[in-house]
Amino acid sequence: MSLTSNSLLAEPAHGLLRAAPIAVDGHTMGPESLLRYLQIKVHHLIQEQDWDSIRVVGDYDRTAVISRHEKTGKLFNIERPTAEARGRDLVIKTFPGADYVHHYALIIATYLAMTGRTADTVSYQPPGEEECRSAVEALDLDLDGDLVIVGWGLQHLAPADGVWTRGNGYAWQRAEVAGRRVVYLGFLHSIWGDVAGRVVARLAALGARDVVYVGKVGAMCPGIEPNTRLATGNESLVAGALVSWDDFFGGFAAAQPGVQVGLHATSPSILLENRAWLAEHAEYAFVDPEIGPMGAASRQAGIRFGYLHVISNNLARHYPADLSNERHGDVLRRRAVLVDRIRGIIADRLAASPIPSHEGTRP
Repeated sequence: MSLTSNSLLAEPAHGLLRAAPIAVDGHTMGPESLLRYLQIKVHHLIQEQDWDSIRVVGDYDRTAVISRHEKTGKLFNIERPTAEARGRDLVIKTFPGADYVHHYALIIATYLAMTGRTADTVSYQPPGEEECRSAVEALDLDLDGDLVIVGWGLQHLAPADGVWTRGNGYAWQRAEVAGRRVVYLGFLHSIWGDVAGRVVARLAALGARDVVYVGKVGAMCPGIEPNTRLATGNESLVAGALVSWDDFFGGFAAAQPGVQVGLHATSPSILLENRAWLAEHAEYAFVDPEIGPMGAASRQAGIRFGYLHVISNNLARHYPADLSNERHGDVLRRRAVLVDRIRGIIADRLAASPIPSHEGTRP
């Protein structure tokens, strides 16, 4: 779906874009699951009262009002966008990224429409390239050919007795796996869409040799039940063009039991993944916002990249587990098994490959 669809109405006089609610009936999640998904995302100040205007901007500001719906029981990806009230106007502040700002504006507009309130108040201001790059450049690590594992489930992938060193919005720890130096890197905020690509570019500039992204991906084949299989591959549709990269796994992950390999499609927002979008991408196996930008950034930087994801939801068929009930006990138990598989596959991949000659032992 083009970003110039009827979900956006430009307001050049104010430098803003208007976010209109999506057509709920055509969405792949269905109205009931979609509303639950929105309710756990929307800032409590929006759910509890009306505003004359709501503007979404790229500004990582933890001094603003923190949402009561932030996640608990996790180390990473726990932070939601914050809010600043200016009289009867509300400014919502996300980590700077064009996809994330757009995505969250669509979340708010659709939530308001689904709860019988006006969405005409919602606009967003895409952050500039320099603003986005500067935000990611706050990431500062001493890397020298390391493998960096970034993303979801890191508290279960990294050594339990390891020490996390904290930075501004992120934390990391070092370990040695099969003789290879590994850095586990997690973010407290979301690295949605184009932000993730900038993270890979930054890691390459800091000296990373390989980046592995562990996360969650949506399946587009109706036969794959969520939370039962892993996904991998080395090609993604990004802005209408196929992008491939030098895969860290080199086919190793795809050969393992319970791992599905396929073409990936990049989508800047779950809200845009309606039935028409699904039909247009019928030849693709997986969808998420980050894999494509990360693969493209790794290709440009000349480093290897790989992803190994839990298949968390299915766009083509309704299953009990979806993006609206990810904290249910059965979902968590199934994912714990899959995370253990991810840890084993990464370790086996490292054990099967020689240590790069320039690497030594970090004191």
